[in-house]
Formats: sequence, C-alpha cells, structure tokens
Amino acid sequence: MVWLSIIILVPFIAAIIVPFLHKVFNQKIHIGWFVLFIPFLIFIYLLTYIPSISAGKTFTYLVQWIPTYDINFELYMDGLSLVFGLLITGIGSLVIFYSIFYLSKEREALHNFYVYLMMFMGAMLGLVFSDNILVIYVFWELTSISSFLLIAYWYQRQRSRYGAQKSMLITIFGGLSMLAGFIMLSIITDTYSMREIATQMDLIHGHELFFPLMILILIGAFTKSAQFPFSIWLPDAMEAPTPISAYLHSATMVKAGIYLVARFTPVFGGTAEWFWLVSGIGILTLLYGSINAVRQTDLKALLAYSTISQLGLIMSLLGIGSAILYFGYNDESSVYAIASLAAVFHLVNHSTFKGSLFMVVGIIDHETGTRDIRKLGGLLSFMPISFTLAVIGSFAMAGLPPFNGFLSKEMFFTAVVNASQLEIFNMETIGVLFPVIAWIASVFTFVYSMILVFKTFGGKYKPKMLEKPAHEAPLGMLIPPAILASLVVIFFFFPNVLANYLLKPALASLLPEEVTAVDIEMKISAWHGWNTELFMTIGVVVIGSILYILLKKWIGLYSVYPQSFTLNRLYDSGLAKMESGAKTITDQYMTGSLRAYMIYIFSLLIFVWGGALLLPGAFSIDVSNDAPVSFYEVGIMGSMLAAALTVLFAKSRLTAIIAVGALGYLVAIFFVLFRAPDLALTQLVVETVTTALFLLCFYHLPKFKKEKEKKGIPFKPLNLIISLGVGTVVTLFAISANSSRMFEPVSSYFEDSYELAGARNIVNAILVDFRGLDTMLEIFVLTIVGLGVYTLIKLRLARREKDEGAE
Repeated sequence: MVWLSIIILVPFIAAIIVPFLHKVFNQKIHIGWFVLFIPFLIFIYLLTYIPSISAGKTFTYLVQWIPTYDINFELYMDGLSLVFGLLITGIGSLVIFYSIFYLSKEREALHNFYVYLMMFMGAMLGLVFSDNILVIYVFWELTSISSFLLIAYWYQRQRSRYGAQKSMLITIFGGLSMLAGFIMLSIITDTYSMREIATQMDLIHGHELFFPLMILILIGAFTKSAQFPFSIWLPDAMEAPTPISAYLHSATMVKAGIYLVARFTPVFGGTAEWFWLVSGIGILTLLYGSINAVRQTDLKALLAYSTISQLGLIMSLLGIGSAILYFGYNDESSVYAIASLAAVFHLVNHSTFKGSLFMVVGIIDHETGTRDIRKLGGLLSFMPISFTLAVIGSFAMAGLPPFNGFLSKEMFFTAVVNASQLEIFNMETIGVLFPVIAWIASVFTFVYSMILVFKTFGGKYKPKMLEKPAHEAPLGMLIPPAILASLVVIFFFFPNVLANYLLKPALASLLPEEVTAVDIEMKISAWHGWNTELFMTIGVVVIGSILYILLKKWIGLYSVYPQSFTLNRLYDSGLAKMESGAKTITDQYMTGSLRAYMIYIFSLLIFVWGGALLLPGAFSIDVSNDAPVSFYEVGIMGSMLAAALTVLFAKSRLTAIIAVGALGYLVAIFFVLFRAPDLALTQLVVETVTTALFLLCFYHLPKFKKEKEKKGIPFKPLNLIISLGVGTVVTLFAISANSSRMFEPVSSYFEDSYELAGARNIVNAILVDFRGLDTMLEIFVLTIVGLGVYTLIKLRLARREKDEGAE
C-alpha cells in the first residue's frame, strides 16, 4: 500500500516539475501531453483495486508524522474513497486531454494552469484517501487554495478575480468551521481516526457537544458542495476556463462536501438532527438550483445552477438514506438503503453527463465565440456531433431513458416517496413535501435541459451575433465528452455491473458494521412496472414540455422578484459594509506613528489583563515557598534599573544601544545565579548578535534631533501611565501565576532533555526538538518576509533604472 501514498504525492511533484517542462518545451509541444500521463496512470492503478474492494476488503497505510499527538498520515481505501479516486483521476485525465486542444500554448500561461491543476488533484486524492481528520482538513484547505488559483486563472478579468475571491471566502469560512467541529469531535472521542470515531457513535450522540459540532462540520460540507444558502459562489466560479469548470464543478471540488457528509453518515446518522439538516437543505438546494437555472442566458451559468440542483439531490438522498441507521438493517428498513445507493449512483452519473455537458458548452464557446443563449441557435447543421453529445448529456440530466440519469432519478423518486411514509422524525406530517418538492424541481430540471439543447442547436442560425462562424470542434476536443457520453449510455444498459463492483462497496462505507454484515440485495433496473415513480416521471415530461413550449409567456415572472433581496446582493452588500467598516476603524488607529501603535497595544493589554485580575479568585500572593532575595540579586536589579534609565536619558543612539545590551547581559547573570547556564549561554549569544546588528543598522541613521527651545527630555504623562500600568499588570500576573500553580511545572520534563533528545543544552532542545514544528514555522515566516523584502528591493532598483533610462 506504499503506492497509495505515492499516488497522492505524484501530482504535487508534477506541480514542481511543470514549470521546468514549460521552459524547455514552450512553443514546441503542449506540456499537457506530459501531464496527461499522471492522472491516467493513477487511474489505471486504482482500477486494479476494484476486485479486492468489491470483495469487501479495505486497505490502510500509515506514515508517522506526529505520533505523540496521534497525528499521522494514515491512508484508508474502501469502496467510497475508491469511487472518488476513480472520478478524480479518470475525469482528470479527460479534462487534461480536452485542455490540450482548448488552451493555446501560444497565448496561455500553461505552466500556471497545470501547476494549479496538479495541486488540486493531489489535494483531492489526499482528502478522499486520508483517515486522520486533521490531515483531511489540511487537504481540504489545499483544495480551496488551488481552486482559488484555478478560478482566477484569467486574473486579468475582473469577474475572474471576483469569482475566485468569492469562492475562497465562502469555502475557507466553511473549512474553519469544519476544523472547529473536528477539534470538538477529537476531544469527545480522544482520537483523530475516522474509523475509530465511527465506532463511538453512541458516545457522540449522547454528548452535549453533539449538535454544535455536527452543525460546524455540516457548514464545511455545505459551503464546499454549494448547498443553499452558500451556493452563490458556484455561478461566479464559471469565469474560469471550461476545463476547470468541467473538473472542479462537476466531478471533484463540489463533490468534496458530498464525500464529507457520506463519510460522517455512520457517525451522525440515525438522528433527527442529521436527517432533517442533510435531507432538508439538500431538497431545498435542489429546488433553488433548478428554478434559477431556467432564467439563465449564459450556458455555463445554466450548468452552474443545474450543478447546484443536482448536488442538492445527492445531498437529500444521503440524508434520507441515513434513516436506516435509526432502524438497523432489516427487510422493513431496506427501502431506505435505496436512497444511499441512489446517492452514490447519481454521484457517478452526474460526473459523467455534467462533465460531458461542460465540455460541449466549452466547444460552443470555443467555436462560436459566445455562450449567450440569446445569440445562439441553428447550430445543429454546423455541429452535429456536439449536438448529439448535448442531447445525451441533457436528456440524462433530465432523467429520460435510455440514459443513466433516468435510473438514478427513478431511485430518487422512490427514496422521497418512501421518506414521506416514515413514521419517525415527524415525517408523517411535513414529510409529504419531499416528493412534491422533488417533482417540482424535476419539472424545472426538464425545462432547463430542453433549453440547453433546443435553444442552442435548434431554431434559426444567427451568424451576425457570433464572433466567428460556427463549425464543428476538432477531434481532440470531441473525444473526452464522447467518452463520458458513451458511459452515460453504458451505465443505463449495464447498471448492475457498476453497482456490484463499485456502488455497493461504496454503500457499505455509509453504513455501520452491523448493517454491512448483512448482504444487501438490490438490483438496479429500468422497469419496475406502473408505479408512483413512473407516473411522476410521466408528469415531469408532460408538464415540463408544456412549460418549455410556453416559456416566453411565463419567463417574465422571474423579473417580478426584487433583485435587492437576492443572496448575491446580500453577499455583496455585506462584504462592502465590512470593508467600509474595517477601513473606518483602521483609519482611526493607522496614523503612521509607532508611538500611537504602542499606546493602543499596551492600553489593550492593561485593560484586558488588568480586568482579568479583578475577577474573583484571579489574583493571589503566596511567598511562603519563595527563596530569600540575596544581596547580589538586589545589586543586579539596581544595575538593570540603571541601564533602563540610561536608555531613556541617552543623547545618542550608541549610548542607548550599549545600555540595552548591558541590560541583556545583566539578565544573563540572573540566569547564572538561578542555575540555568544553558539559558544564560543562549541569552549571551542572542544579546551579542542583536547588539552587533543594532550597531550596524543605526550607524547609517541620522543623529537625534536636538531640542532648541526645551532643555532635557519633555515629560509626557501618558507615557508614564502606560509604562507603569504595563509593568504593574505584568508583575502582578507573574506573582499570581507563581503563587497559584494548577499543574505540575513542565520544567521537570525538560530536565530530561539529554535522555529524550540527546541534547546537552536544554534551550536548544526545546527550540529544535520539543518545539521543532513551531520553530520551523517561525523560520518559514521569516523566510517569506525575507523574500518579500528582497522582491521589494529588486522592484525598487528596477524602477530606478527605468526612470534613469527614461531621463
């Protein structure tokens, strides 16, 4: 299983190599040909696990990272993670192949594109194969960062920058919320392992933090998978190039939230809170996305809202399917397992037909110069192959036979009908709305699917409205959507091959062990007789056709709703007010005066810390165990006071620097008296280096300005008050902390530094070993600062040379 860790690292390694390939092969060969092999080979490798996974096996691999805190890079492959891994690499291969013909190697910064794409692919693979929830969070945020870069690929466009910022703000907010939930979960279960957490379901359900941590985790999932009301970022993300949209917003990034909910179903499922939140938000998102898709005039915007709608459908199925955890698996409750199976099935189906549709829309845009439905029409004669692919994808999205979307849509109807008959969670009353909302949303889904096909390819050809004459795409751009469209048809005729080898093992990941121990017999078929679901489908087709034919007569209803009350307007106005408020506050204290900044910082310290000391029991003094103060210590304290006063009254920087250095050396003498030679040695080294650096820097600064009118240093009462306040508060805190020890001092642990870390200098051991990660991050921050300073200097020099050349 070591290869499982390698396939996650390979895309990141490729991201490092791509710029060098671009430099060598730029203008000679499209570097996408080199990148294509990475997801393709990973896809082939993952296919070899299908027989084992379908037989019920799972695979794990552990790389120790921070074993003391149980934070390890532990990988876990089961049916669910394998399905996602195949989607990430399989569709990733097709997207890269498509991008080779879509993106010009002469006009585009391809090295940036493939670096970001490889980063995203590696992050998604790490997310779905990780077992440690903190490692999952790291990869989760990496997907947000890399998707931000991908959406902003055409950063010259204002809409691209806006869409990237919007997606990042919303998804990062969700990620931080999810992290808080993960921390609560680890506190309750005392583990970071997803598998171990799932075994403590009863403990989690009975804990007082159950509901808040569940909400926090769901916020993370809902933001990433564009669930209502967080769905507003997805349409704006369509400003990215079509290959990015086809990859991120049909098969991978938006499915990360679906994966998280599926993975946590065995943890939170079986409760009313989980059932209602997941299924309720999902069904609401389904309706919201389908209604808004119909009004769109941009093809990618239409697909964006349709993606929101389909993600809501999958989410609602996961919520409904979680009811089986309430009953346990038996003949009576098996009907609810259909919902979970349908969720995984539609997850795969949606990736195939929506990926194909995104590529077809990209072809239309690439070959006509527009995606505006009002300018399109009559393309059937010029683009017959694209039309065929659009029909397959759109009809599958509408849930029509003989395409895979029909099968999973029928299973969805079965799930909502069954849910309306539940006798738990108050479903016997409000549950009747589930099939009603599902049917209405399906009608709108049918309408926008017809709009996509017939408004684009039917009607009258409008050459004057197009930027270039319409023509069929080159073969290279047609192959990837054709492969996906062929899968749409194949999955319809052979659904149980997919179900037996991939869907049922993935379903087993959604259910606890006592449920998966029972052999779940479910077969997917296109015909179940004249049942309620079939009549619902017939109604969708009939009413949907009527609404499409009469579209011009009722489409104006959308303009009745005031645009000032939309979620986008709420987001924009909220962000503008936050920026305005932040600027107002910042202008109040960002005066450019270092003295003013120090006053703000120290004043806050005095009020917060000093206020905390006034709380009952916050302050105590106990000197019974303190050592007596010796004559030498009093002398050193007096010398330190003299050095500090010298800094205040010094008339030159040299004198002030020497006094500061003397103060540091006197502190080192204190460490010697207190039998801390390691600390004293470190203090002496640091003090010597900093004093030398101060002298070097201040040597080049101008001398102090002399006061002409006033003699001596002007007295400033505010400075005195703040200085005395800070000194008093810090002293009182130190005394109180020393007098009321709640725990054993940690110093006894660090005294064994030689045995624990092999270091004779305890300070070095703390910095390098015990706090090694902290120190490494500090060095990393300093490195970034150094690079920033270097960049600014280079830019300044370049500008100066440019100005001199102009003169």
